Amino acid sequence: MRHPKANQHKENRIHPSFHRKVREAAMRVAARALAATLLLLGASIAAQQPTAAVLAKQVDAHYNHLQSLQARYTERYQGMGLDRSETGTLTLRKPGRMRWAYDSPAGKLFLLDGKDAISYTPGDAQATRFPEKKLDDLRSPLRFLLGHTELAKELDGLSLTLVSDSPKLYTLSGTPKGMSQRLRQVSLTADATGQIHSMRIEEIDGAATTFTFTAMRENIPTADSEFTFTPPPGVVTVDGAAPI
Repeated sequence: MRHPKANQHKENRIHPSFHRKVREAAMRVAARALAATLLLLGASIAAQQPTAAVLAKQVDAHYNHLQSLQARYTERYQGMGLDRSETGTLTLRKPGRMRWAYDSPAGKLFLLDGKDAISYTPGDAQATRFPEKKLDDLRSPLRFLLGHTELAKELDGLSLTLVSDSPKLYTLSGTPKGMSQRLRQVSLTADATGQIHSMRIEEIDGAATTFTFTAMRENIPTADSEFTFTPPPGVVTVDGAAPI
């Protein structure tokens, strides 16, 4: 005769299939929890990334509220068999004043004094002057830095691309209105605050000019003399076509 305690021990044993079912149930719960976490994470990331329209308004607001700006820049031209880089200091002041002072090559200057634009290259016997209004037609992408434009109205086919996670940088791209026969695309790389870090102008013939900005200082004091052109000895200023 089998001892009663032995029968009781047998009855209390849990079948292995029960443990398997518990594990499977726990795995299903964990899988659902992971899926929910990933869904929330994806929604959070999507919420953090602005749309093209939102970032364009942010850029507009950032520059519309600036009174002055100074930055170091590198200008790189690629096209016509050339790959040329130049550097200098950009100074902007409202209303409508802009100074691109090159230090490589030294002495090269592009100036907007609020009325006229003046371009000068060292070694030339002449500096070229043209009305400010022509800036809209021939160097319109540079207006974005003067803070008196609306990107969504100025660029057709506006799109946005995330180009860097750390720091978070986005590129807004589009074709300037009325310039589709000359320019293929203008791209502005900006951060979430709307500050522009670089600008790329792509022409129909494949040439591209990229401006990269560093050491940016906003709302700094500027002197009127910074936006006045004083020709070097022997150099005369003549009216002519705007440089591209």
